[in-house]
Parts: sequence; C-alpha cells; structure tokens
Amino acid sequence: MRRILHLVGSPTSQFWADLSLVYARGALGALGSDHDFVNLVVMPDGTWRFAEDLSNGEIEAAPPCKPGEAIDRVLEMRPDCVLPQMFCHRGMVDYRAMFEGMGLPLLGNRAEVMAICADKALTKSVINGAGIATPRSETLKPGDTVTMTPPFIVKPAIADNSEGITLVETAGQVAGALEQAFARGSRVIVEAYIAPGREVRAGVVEIDGDIVALPLEEYRIDRQTRPIRRAEDKLSSAPAGGLKLMAKTAEEAWIVPEDDPLTQRVQRVALACHHALGCRDYSLFDFRIDDAGRPWFLEAGPYCSFAPDSVLVTMMEAKGHRLSYFFADAVDRIAARND
Repeated sequence: MRRILHLVGSPTSQFWADLSLVYARGALGALGSDHDFVNLVVMPDGTWRFAEDLSNGEIEAAPPCKPGEAIDRVLEMRPDCVLPQMFCHRGMVDYRAMFEGMGLPLLGNRAEVMAICADKALTKSVINGAGIATPRSETLKPGDTVTMTPPFIVKPAIADNSEGITLVETAGQVAGALEQAFARGSRVIVEAYIAPGREVRAGVVEIDGDIVALPLEEYRIDRQTRPIRRAEDKLSSAPAGGLKLMAKTAEEAWIVPEDDPLTQRVQRVALACHHALGCRDYSLFDFRIDDAGRPWFLEAGPYCSFAPDSVLVTMMEAKGHRLSYFFADAVDRIAARND
C-alpha cells in the first residue's frame, strides 16, 4: 500500500481552504481505503495539522504545529507521493515548490508550470508561441488605457473560478469592469469576446505510459442569457456552510459524444497545449467555439482533485478509465520518478 501525503487547505483564506476541502474529501472517500493517506491540512491562521480524516471536527481537534515541525515529520515518513489539493495561488505554486525542493515525488504539474498557468497573460504568450489560436488581447496595469473596442472580456490576470470577470458591451461599462478586475490584482487582461458557439473543457492524462486526450465536457451557455460563465455558475455557498459546486448537473454540463465533429478538433489542440506548457500527468484547458466551429484557447487549469465528481475524473470514466486504476497507475509511476 502506497503512502500518500494529502496536502490540503490554504494559508490564504477560509474560502480557498473550503474549496480545497470540497475536493479533498471526495478524493479521500474514493481512494482512502486503497492507499495510506496522511492528511496534512494548512490552515488560514498559518498553522499546519495532521488530521485522521477531513471532517471539520477532526481538523479542529488535531494539534496545530509550526510548519518546520510538520516538515520534519513529513521528511521522516518519506511518503511515496505528495497529492496537492490546494487551489489558492500560494498553494498551487509556492507549496508545490516547497515539496519539490524537499525531494518528494509530486503527483501533477511542477510548480513552474503552475506559476505560468496561474497567470493568464503568461499562459497566452506560451500558447500563442505554439501557434494555437487565442482571442486578441492586451494586458493593462493601473492607469493604462484600453485600446480595444467592445465587446470584450475584462478579467484579472491572476484569478480563478471567473472572479472579477466582466463582459463589456459598451464604452460606458469599461471603467466599472476595470475597477472590479483591478480589485483582484495589479494586472488585467482585456480580451476579444468570442460569441458562442459553444464552450468546452478538454482534458489530457498520462495513463499506461501514453498521453491521452479525453472526451470533452461542454458547459451551458446562451448568447442572450448566459454569454459567459461567471463565478456564481461554478461555486456557491452550501446551506450547512462551506462551498458547493454548481456546474455538476446534467443541465449545466455534459460529456460531448466522441463522434461529434468538434471532439477530435479540440483534442488535437488540447494535446498541443499540454506539450507547449510542459504539463505532466494531467492537464485541463477551456475553449470557446465560434460559429464557424473554430476552437479558441481561453485558459489552462493544470490540476486534478481526484474526487469522483471532478472534471478530469468524469472525462476519464466516460473514456472507460476507472478512477482507482488511473490513480494507482499514476502513483506507481510518480513514486519511481526522479524530479
């Protein structure tokens, strides 16, 4: 049985800690009986806790320790694999880099890849350099003037889950859109609006030694009533506290049939994105499809939670790859990998 260091939580905020727990609990429930999971929870107050399970009561009861003490304990146990489940910027980049620096095998993409993909402007530069179509855009700092003409999208260069995004359709909306985006970061992307069409997510995984493009997942959009996906379309508060995932119903998201002409077209582009960004183990990419059927790269999401209802797992199962098999195959490969 492989020992998995399950890295959970967030040093940034309770929101990001709750998001991490939504996915990590699902992964632990699906995979915990087949592997020796050690849950290391990073708390927003800066303490770290080793929890037997990921219930709120167990996490609160676990003795808090300083990061140095936790790191010593991790180095003593020498886990076969680190499974990062942190989705704030520090968690996706800094904490991955920390565990890489400790010489521990990490499941998923390297910290440097996560840093590039977390920055939408950097990602677009890499993708454009590979000859992949992206909407025309410009990156602004505070005080810069927008030179593009509406309609366009305004969004922070570094943000997730559609935070701070606005579809600007008239000149009078520009100032408010910029203010909202700059409230979340010091750089903002103004990007040409690609009218739907369709919007899909494409996944790529490594399994049995092959790099495989998975079936697409499509999201509900409508040119008049929902021209873009916003934060409230993805996450909302759960009645009992924490967060719940919104885009997990048949009305909101569905698998695109493999014989749909769009499938192979987008899969080829997704594989090109995976290689251009230097991804490993798995990757996710969002595309807007215009009326002519041309895919336009929007963003990269190079992470997987391994919860049964997460996007990559849904795609894998549609392809016939069971979560338990994929995870075991990945852990065996990663345990032997020399980073």
